[in-house]
This record gives sequence, structure tokens and C-alpha cells, in this order.
Amino acid sequence: MTDADQLREHHEDPERHEDRDDRDREDAVEAALGKLDLDTKARLLAGQDMWSLPALPGIGLGSLVMSDGPIGVRGVRWTADDPSVALPSPTALAAAWDPALARRAGRLLAQEARRKGVHVLLAPTVNLHRSPLGGRHFECYSEDPYLTGAIGSGYVSGVQDGGVAATVKHFVGNDAETERFTVDNVIAARPLREAYLAPFEAIVGNARPWAVMTAYNRVNGTTMTEHRQLVNEVLRAEWGFDGCNVSDWMAARSTAGCLLGGLDVAMPGPRTVYGPALAEAVRSGEVPEAAVDGAVRNVLRLAARVGLLEGAPAAVAEPPAPLDGQALAHELAARGAVLVRNEAGALPLDAGPGRTVALIGAAARDARVLGGGSATVFPERVVSPLDGLTAALPEGALTYAVGADPSDELAPAGPGFALRAVCRDASGAVIGEGTLPSGQVQWIGDDLPQGASYETMATIEVTGTYLPRESGEHAFGTRGLGAFTLAVAGRTLWEGVQETGDETDPFEAFFGAPAERARAVLTEGEPVEVSLTFRVPDMSALPLRAVVFSLLHLGPRRDGDELIAEAVEAARAADTAVVVVATTERVESEGFDRADLALPGRQDDLVRAVAAVNPNTVVVVNAGSPVELPWREDVAAVLLTWFPGQEGGAALADVLLGRTEPGGRLPTTWPATLTDAPVTEVVPADGRLEYREGLLIGYRAYEALGVTPAYPFGHGLGYTDWAYESLEATADRVRVRLTNTGTRRGREVVQVYLAPLAGRDGHPPSRLAGFAGVEAGPGESVEAEIELPARAFEVWDEDAHGWRRTGGAHEVRAGRSHADTRLTATLRP
Repeated sequence: MTDADQLREHHEDPERHEDRDDRDREDAVEAALGKLDLDTKARLLAGQDMWSLPALPGIGLGSLVMSDGPIGVRGVRWTADDPSVALPSPTALAAAWDPALARRAGRLLAQEARRKGVHVLLAPTVNLHRSPLGGRHFECYSEDPYLTGAIGSGYVSGVQDGGVAATVKHFVGNDAETERFTVDNVIAARPLREAYLAPFEAIVGNARPWAVMTAYNRVNGTTMTEHRQLVNEVLRAEWGFDGCNVSDWMAARSTAGCLLGGLDVAMPGPRTVYGPALAEAVRSGEVPEAAVDGAVRNVLRLAARVGLLEGAPAAVAEPPAPLDGQALAHELAARGAVLVRNEAGALPLDAGPGRTVALIGAAARDARVLGGGSATVFPERVVSPLDGLTAALPEGALTYAVGADPSDELAPAGPGFALRAVCRDASGAVIGEGTLPSGQVQWIGDDLPQGASYETMATIEVTGTYLPRESGEHAFGTRGLGAFTLAVAGRTLWEGVQETGDETDPFEAFFGAPAERARAVLTEGEPVEVSLTFRVPDMSALPLRAVVFSLLHLGPRRDGDELIAEAVEAARAADTAVVVVATTERVESEGFDRADLALPGRQDDLVRAVAAVNPNTVVVVNAGSPVELPWREDVAAVLLTWFPGQEGGAALADVLLGRTEPGGRLPTTWPATLTDAPVTEVVPADGRLEYREGLLIGYRAYEALGVTPAYPFGHGLGYTDWAYESLEATADRVRVRLTNTGTRRGREVVQVYLAPLAGRDGHPPSRLAGFAGVEAGPGESVEAEIELPARAFEVWDEDAHGWRRTGGAHEVRAGRSHADTRLTATLRP
């Protein structure tokens, strides 16, 4: 190559270089495909175990490894031996209203995935907050499809910047948990297109994801893993998706139905509807081999992009510069915190000499930093609010009281326990062991301690020590199905069998219901030995082998009135009371929806009692999605921290003390009560869940129905003030000029909504069309430029089966939230 050729290559257009790499990858994919026989192709489309696809050394194909997300990368093992960075919940990420920040989060998770040998991250979740009762909403972004698509696009771009595949899920309509494996969600064409499909479409167009996961549920009568129209015709043919379609775990039910419906990979393995069953379906003429080839192409293309196919250039030759996970987790927690009330400048706190703070609430000591279910990861450290404020305040400035515990149920053994799992064979010999992050054992597939196997394990003992934090009667229990022996302080307290209960969700049935087994009187600070032995049953006939059980614990049950009285005295003696309230994993988690929006336990009573004696009461809400706040007008400030991740307590201290401005805006409307919520139907009737509300979910419905929520979509206060001065609107962009009129630097999220002025053409009263974040110092002016996408002026025409541009004038509203419009203009596109 001449010097001139090298110079031209060095300055080559990046798009041309990308096109050339795409061609080279496609050539490598075709060459590899041509070397495979039918049985090998069918085997490649079926998981070889819980988390991976088989390697095929003969064509230079490595094994594709997948892992759950979206707030961390757990890897393929349920262990704390290889900890993961735990970022704040997706609701917190969306609350930052910053796609660039989401991209940085994605890059960090790609970095974590590479460290753990993971090629495919099973995230993000971009289903909508259709109803506040949705149990898994903490794992989704927003009630609004535009905001969801923008944050999801940033996240996917960031993950794939790092050479790791993002998997956009759950396609589509998995907006609740009740009967999620079988429910038929009946959604009319227009809301399906304009709301529920819209985030997926935006992400496919903006970020070109390498994978999508199809959901358990049905949509309009067809199971999503077999939905030819939505997968083959819409996702692939119309939107141009060229990635891999993987099933949700155990969602694939029909060999021919799934293949013809566009499903590429059936997970988990080794027993799936693909593999030998698929090869037989081809030989019997039930499905054409060409369809198998199409699915294999998609898998090979994914492998090529992540660098696992010899002869194919990886999509990312060199990953981005490393990120500090702890620092980014801290930043995200602060940027996602939403200050929804701040009377008389209660925040930031005055932490001057002699000022005191009473920190109250069980969640202040044992913070809930992440949601439950498949999103669980095990961070190296967790900073609770108590930890964060203790480190930030002068010695003697902080007191702590429990006040009220949100849970009176047993939970997996946690703080104070040091546990390991010991696997023994029938002779009692140890064949494997490993540390446990909690009292929960969750080994699925081949995720077993080294040396252990299902064939040789006779017992598994969870054993270790417990250092009680309180004196009194402690309860111990089990969760899981099978035979157990429970011992505390060397004494067997219970031996028996836990049978299947009346759980309706398959996951709940699989895990079993919590059950108290025994109580023991323990003394604070005096360690005791604990042990729970599980007798491993014969699993040779099961399609997926797993060991799932828990050692449960609940501390001494103290009188609720006494706890509140102690908190009241602490609050009365302090300058400021900070009360942390929270949900629990039994209230808000994967696998079930919520029955109400009430905070569990006596937390509402606690807040009222504290506020009655201290006018400077600040309430921190540690929940992944909305809860009722009946005392909100009686306290000085309310700060929403969602599930704030491993650095949540440190970020909270920075926000409370004014070192960092709370940067969040609500990504979902916060109802005053459940009865005010426009959509509360999440329980199917005869297997069907009708989306009767059409497009009227979230803020669109509140406006249409004339209902005032507790806090509107987009709401969030900072530590400075802003004056909106001018608005210019054209058919494709809006410019807003504003000035920071406060005394400190701040960030503002300028939101633009479009409202048709006449003949709404079936439109909701208004909808989010764009947003932009701006920063300025005191007295500085800044201009926000917000692009208006063409889709903002379009509706789905159900008769024409296509998009149609609407006519007529629109009001352009620029403001701080959906309910706080500062400037308007009329636009005739």
C-alpha cells in the first residue's frame, strides 16, 4: 500500500468504513453458514445451558454468553465472589432526562460485561408504565413512549459502543406481571403503534440494536414468540431490524410457530423447542430449511458483531476509555433524584456548627438499592443513607431511630449474616462450596460451585454466623420446595418439608412461599452459628435443573407505637428530621403486580407523627415507582430517590447538603391516590387484558379527564430558579431562551409539548414532542434547541394501515413539566 493509499484510508469517511465492515461481516456469515449441516444449525439456535449458545470450532464460532441487566451485569453465576456495579433503577435513569448520561451508563455496563466474559446484555426494558400498579415498573423507564425511546436509545448506543450487544425487551406489551406467561393483551392498532411499539421503533431507528427479546404474553391473540406480523413484518421488514431475536426465558412453546414467527434463539437450554425438534420439523416438511438459515444468519451476525466469529471484523475494534463505576453510580443517583416538594427552602439542609439531624426509618439503615427478580446483582459495597450522612456530617450531628419497619415478613438473611453454601454427596463428603451474598441460593442450570453436580449432590447446607443487631426473639424460616433442617446455635429448631402452595405465578410457585419455622432468643453483639440444610431431590427428568431456596430471618418484633415514639423524641430534639420510607421486595418486584400504592407497614403513621413535632421534616422516598404520600402537604420537603443503586446513600448526602443539585424530573405521573390513576386494570379476565383506555395513559389521561395528580409528569425542583424568556417554533425545531435567576449554578430540563388546537383527530390533549437539558450559572442566559420529530405530527391511520400527517394548528408549550407551561406559540406545520 502506498503512502497516498494509507493517507486516504486514515481519513476515510467513518460511514464508508462501517459499510465495508458490514460487508465483510456478511461475507463471513455466509461462509460460515455454508459449512453447517441441518443438525448443527438447529443446535445453534437452542441454548446449550442457562446463559449461552454452543461454540462451533469448525467454523471459528465462539460461545455467545448472555447475562441479565439492566442496572448491572450479574454474569452467569449467582454469587458475590465476582461482584457487580449496581447502578440506580431504570426509573432513576429516566428521571435524569438525559440520553447522553444513559449512554455513559451503557458504556459502563459494557465494560462490566467484558470483564465478566459476557457478550449479550439482556437489557434495556422499554415497556411502558401503563398503570402504576405494574410490579416491574422500576425496571422500565417511563409512561411516555418518546422519553422511553430517547433514554433507551442512549443506553443501547452506550452498551454497543463497548462492543457488547444490547437486547431491547420485552417486545411487546409486557406492561404488567399478572398472568404474564399466558395473558392476551388486546391492544387496538393505533395505541399499539403510537404508544407501545413506539419506543422499540425509536431505538431500532436511532441505535440499531443487535438483539431484541420477545415477551411471554400474547398480543391480540398471538404469542409474541410466534408473532409473524409484529416480528417479521413490522420489526424486521418495516423498521429494518437486522439483529437477533431471542425468547424470554422459557417463553418459546412451539417449534414451527416460533421459527415461522421470527424467533431466532430459544432460551434457556439444553431442552428447548429448537435443537433436535427443529431439525425433525425440517425433515418432516413442517418448516422450510430456508427459515432455519435465516435464523442462523441472525445468530452468526450477532456473533460477528461482538467479535466471536473468525474472519469477521468486530463492530467495535477498541472499546471506549474505562469508566469509574463507583463514581458513575454516585452521579446517576444524584442526577435521578427528584425533589417534588421544597417549602421555604427546607433543602439544602443547613449543616452549620451545632445543627443536628435525626435520621429515621428502617430503610435508612438497610437501604433497598435495587429491585427484585432477574435484575438482581451483588455489588461490592452498598452505601445506605445512614452510612452516607454519617460520613458527611460532623461527629455528634446525626442521630438514628428505626421509627417503623416497612416489613413484618421474613426475608433472605442479610445484614449481620456471613454465609456460605456447602455441597455434600451421599457419604457426607464436601464436593463443592462457595460464599453467598445473602441467605438465598439460586443456582439454575450449570451455575453450581466448582466440583458439585446435580448427579452427585445429596445435600446443600447454608451455614455461617449471625451477629445480631438487636436483642430479643428472632424468627427464622425457609422459602423453597423440599426437605429442610434448620439449626441455630447448634440446636435443630425445625425439620420438615415445604410443599407447593396456591401460588398462581409460575415463578412464585417455583420459588415457594416464605414460611416461619422457629424462633430463638438472641443477644445483640453475640454471634451464633446458623445452618439450613436442603436435601437435593432427583432432577434427572426435569427440562431445566435448578436449586432455589432461602434461609429467612426477621429481627425482634417491637411494639409499633414504641418505635414511633422513639422516632418522635429524636425528631423533636433535632433541627431537621429526615425520614426514609420504602417499599419492600414483597410489595414491588418481578413476578406480580401491586394491589395498591400504599407504603407497607406503619410508615405513613411515622411520617405524620414526626412532622407533627418537627416542621423541618424531609421525607426520602425509596421506591421504584409511585406510592401514595397522604402526608405530603404536612412535610417541608419530599425527595424521590427510586432504587438508588450501590452509592445511593452517598449521593443522598450530597443532595441533602447541597453539594449536588437534585437533577431529576418525573418520568411518570405520581398519583395522589390509586383511585385517581386513570388505568388500574392489570388483572386479566378469562385470560384477556383489554387496553380499553387506548392512548390515554399517564399524563395524557390526567389532562383528558381533568384529574390533578399529586405531582405531574416532568415535575422536579432544583436549587435555583429559572425565567423562561422567549420561544421560537418552526415545523422542525423549537428554541427557548431562559435565564438562571437564582444564586447558584443549576440544570434545567426544558420540555416541549404539542397540543392540537382544533379537531384533535383522536390525539390526546397533548403529548411530549421533545426536551433538552441546559446548564447556566447565576444570572447567565442560555438557549435550548429542541428538534421536533416528524412523528410528533403524525397519527396511525387504522384504515390505511400507515402513518398520516395531521393538519391544523398546534399549540407549542414549553415549560418545566406537563402542568407547568411557561411559554406558548402557535404552529401550523
